[in-house]
Amino acid sequence: MSDSEVIQELKNSLNQYPNFPQEGILFEDFLPIFRSPDLFNKLIQVFKNHIEKKFASVKIDYVVGLEARGFLFAPTLALALNAGFIPVRKQGKLPGKTVSATFQKEYGEDVFEIQSEDIKTNANVIIVDDILATGGSAGAAGNLFQKVNANILEFIFVMELDFLKGRDKLPAPVYTLFGDQKEALK
Repeated sequence: MSDSEVIQELKNSLNQYPNFPQEGILFEDFLPIFRSPDLFNKLIQVFKNHIEKKFASVKIDYVVGLEARGFLFAPTLALALNAGFIPVRKQGKLPGKTVSATFQKEYGEDVFEIQSEDIKTNANVIIVDDILATGGSAGAAGNLFQKVNANILEFIFVMELDFLKGRDKLPAPVYTLFGDQKEALK
């Protein structure tokens, strides 16, 4: 089965919920992928294939997952790539030396942090999360890794709400499994 066929199979497994979380929005829920070991393995394999093809001669040092839904698949992807996993957490959740970055949300500000003491300079990182919308949280994660002088190779997402133009705010290329989610808003 080709990667494009697997991506279609994964997309077909999504559940849709009209008018969630508010009237006029069609919410596409990718959580059913994680209920099936077969689909979850296929999700990780498609991401792994993409990374190995695009960065064939590059050692990936860390896969970074954003709190909270990026934690669902970033550690598994890190293991598949023989890379370390770094969580990006909300402020005050991590011990030790941290660096922080503030970002805007639709209803205020928030702060992300990472533990910085063990991240080597010029480490090659891939940042992953579930959905790219406005780019605020992913941009803050990118800012964190720029602060510790890491090389951000790419941002990877399961879905993208491309009409919000979040990728324009990110400091590295973007790969989205299910791109162009214009139909997510009706």
